[in-house]
Amino acid sequence: MGEHGTWFDYLNRFSWWSDVNHWAQSKLGRSWEWQMFGESGWTLTHVLITICVVLFVTWGALAFFRGTRTKDEGLIPPRKMNLRNFFEFLAESLFGMVEGAMGEKNAKRFYPLIGALFIFILFNNLFALIPGFVAPTDSLKTNVGLAIFIFLLTHIYGVKEHGLAYFKHFLGPSPALIPLMLPIELISHLARPMSLAVRLMGNMMADHKVVMSFFALVPLLVPLPFLVLGLLICLVQALVFCTLTMVYIGSAIEHEEH
Repeated sequence: MGEHGTWFDYLNRFSWWSDVNHWAQSKLGRSWEWQMFGESGWTLTHVLITICVVLFVTWGALAFFRGTRTKDEGLIPPRKMNLRNFFEFLAESLFGMVEGAMGEKNAKRFYPLIGALFIFILFNNLFALIPGFVAPTDSLKTNVGLAIFIFLLTHIYGVKEHGLAYFKHFLGPSPALIPLMLPIELISHLARPMSLAVRLMGNMMADHKVVMSFFALVPLLVPLPFLVLGLLICLVQALVFCTLTMVYIGSAIEHEEH
């Protein structure tokens, strides 16, 4: 199994799976080239790993939900650490983070979005630390989708909060500054999804290459410190993505004080 090989590669032994991969490559692969963007292949590996992440998170959410339906209504946690405890701790920590960044009122409103985004990115990142898997977030295919989703939601929330007056902040404080402020604001907003996507991809790709390099050199014990460092990087990158999301949404819905 090579550096980018996964356990899902063994599915290529089945003719029907190879046919599906070839179809996906012909329909979704990129053949054009432009500057740093070369030809891009397409495999279903990232899709399958993302499905594994969704199934695991669903399993954890159901375990948490079942725990709240007990006689004590979930007030008394189990004595031993289990899946329910882990997801309960994760949910409480995430709510505290969102509340600290956006305030109590907005935390209740945007916590489902930020919490789901954080959990999705975190576990996608962590899959890269399991031998035989890769992180779906080390590809622009995944990250651009997430970044565009956040970009669109930011402006949708802004319009819902302020109406069409939301777009006035693109024009600057006075009509005389419109020719200067409009291009600056447009470029800064359009750069947001690309910066979100490329930052996440670059960090996860670099972390994966470092860990795999040490596994290839000395597979026993030596890679352990880098796996621990990889855990920290996975957590930090999920935090950075979600923190910037909260900043963008917060700036879109904030009201000017007079």
